[in-house]
Amino acid sequence: MGDNENRKVYKPRIVKDYREMIAYSVKNYANKVAYKYKKNGDLKHIEYVEKTYEQVGKDIKAFATELLNKGLEHKKIVLIGNNRYEWCISYLAVTSGNMIIIPLDKALPENEIENLVKRSEAEVAIFDKKYLEVMKKLKEDVHSHLQMLICMDDIKENVVENFSILLQKGEELIQNEDNQYDQIKINPEKMSIMLFTSGTTNEPKAVMLSQKNICANLSDFASWVKLYPTDTLLSFLPIHHTFECTVTFLYGFYSGCTVAFCDGLKYIQKNLAEYKVSVFVAVPLVMETMYKKIQKAINDQGKTKLIHVMTKISNGLLKCKIDLRKIIFKQILDNLGGNIRLVLYGAAPMNKETIIGFNNFGIELVQGYGLTETSPVIAAESDKEKRPGSVGLALPSLNVKIDKPDKNGEGEILVKGPSVMMGYYHNEEENKKAFVDGWFRTGDYGYITNDGFIYVTGRKKDIIVLRNGKNVYPQEIEFLINKLPYVTESMVYQREKDKTDTMLCAKIVYDKDLIKEHLGEKTEKEYEKIIWEKIKEINQELPVFKHIKKITITTEPLIKTTTQKVKRYEELKRV
Repeated sequence: MGDNENRKVYKPRIVKDYREMIAYSVKNYANKVAYKYKKNGDLKHIEYVEKTYEQVGKDIKAFATELLNKGLEHKKIVLIGNNRYEWCISYLAVTSGNMIIIPLDKALPENEIENLVKRSEAEVAIFDKKYLEVMKKLKEDVHSHLQMLICMDDIKENVVENFSILLQKGEELIQNEDNQYDQIKINPEKMSIMLFTSGTTNEPKAVMLSQKNICANLSDFASWVKLYPTDTLLSFLPIHHTFECTVTFLYGFYSGCTVAFCDGLKYIQKNLAEYKVSVFVAVPLVMETMYKKIQKAINDQGKTKLIHVMTKISNGLLKCKIDLRKIIFKQILDNLGGNIRLVLYGAAPMNKETIIGFNNFGIELVQGYGLTETSPVIAAESDKEKRPGSVGLALPSLNVKIDKPDKNGEGEILVKGPSVMMGYYHNEEENKKAFVDGWFRTGDYGYITNDGFIYVTGRKKDIIVLRNGKNVYPQEIEFLINKLPYVTESMVYQREKDKTDTMLCAKIVYDKDLIKEHLGEKTEKEYEKIIWEKIKEINQELPVFKHIKKITITTEPLIKTTTQKVKRYEELKRV
């Protein structure tokens, strides 16, 4: 039992493993569309493909049957590629067929892919054709265990099997009464998923997750936030990443939703409209960019005052249980496809004004917080309890506490419960560091209010310790800098001022077009001068030891992981 068992908003369906989850959805949502996407990714002559849950169930079983027929039960299988139908089928077929799936980041450079494939000891790789050469090279490498290559695209290569042909072979086996898939018994407590952390500092660690870990997280999340079979989700974040994988892909499947695949970052708005997306899983950067664009459009049309008045009226009516937001703000909502009701986001904190702004327009924003090691969600706001600025409440089956809190109640966040990983693969040293008396150390600092809301103040490894012993969380100051309408991102870091003192500096990335609109056409030096004046104003809001003493400005984005977390150690080399 967790701390918040009594705060459940819904009674969730408990699933013990993927087999059970797949069977339920395939039977109960048989004729509903599970996946929707464009054929061959062709944006000129658009032809949509729709796959029903019944069809998905057949494809999972057929693909798994052929893999089992090749003697792959209990084997490790690497999966790398774009968010696509074949990725989803591969993941579910491998895991429900009692094999171990290892999803890799599609944006990794070739040497990293080689390193992780070798470290994973995978014997099979399923991949997009883009990775053909690196996989062929790995198959020949004596230090790799790779023996079999499967391409998700149809290609003619002697050493490569095609996904579509294996699927067909599996169908034929089933027609000939091959029932080995049905005989499989899953041990939900065994490692079924291996995930590499997107290290912002050092070598990625291999996280071992069981089906029990992820299914516990699904059932937990389902008692906080409800998705309906009528919902359509847009899959846009990298699907190998545990947040997108658990929340969009698996929770969407658990709930009988339709998942549509995004055509790419610059097509988000178009896709939201064409697929009539109602639920969007995002990172703050995307939502804040959208909100800045909406605000700019309102401003350009001279409607700022009008929207302000309409918001006041609308919020007044809400108090009387009358919700007219969809009508009042129809024009704004139509820009986002007209159907969005819910945005689930994580990975970083979001600007409070953005959250309140979207809520005013009738779009609920729900923040979640977690790590790869926790399958991933530890805490989230629920459909009933929200608090902008916090990451919500610990999920019902999890216990969360603060380790060695200081006088403000702040310390490292520890978590215990059924969705916490089994451990790091082949890494006893890191396992010893990661757990204390059965509690997992998140490496995040924060505090918990008396009524259970969790606030994350920063990463343990990012904390800047000044010479006077004071701790500075860079994210807190970056958050204030990023509020400037033309700033896209920033990074706060320390530099030695002299032998006795350190000073805080900020690298600030601005948007060329937005700064021109706000401040007019100027030279970079002039822009820097104006931004410096704004930083001085921000300094006034902060205690003296947190004051920024020096800035550099640029239009070049900061170096990030694929989940948009800044690689601070690499950035520091640049500055």
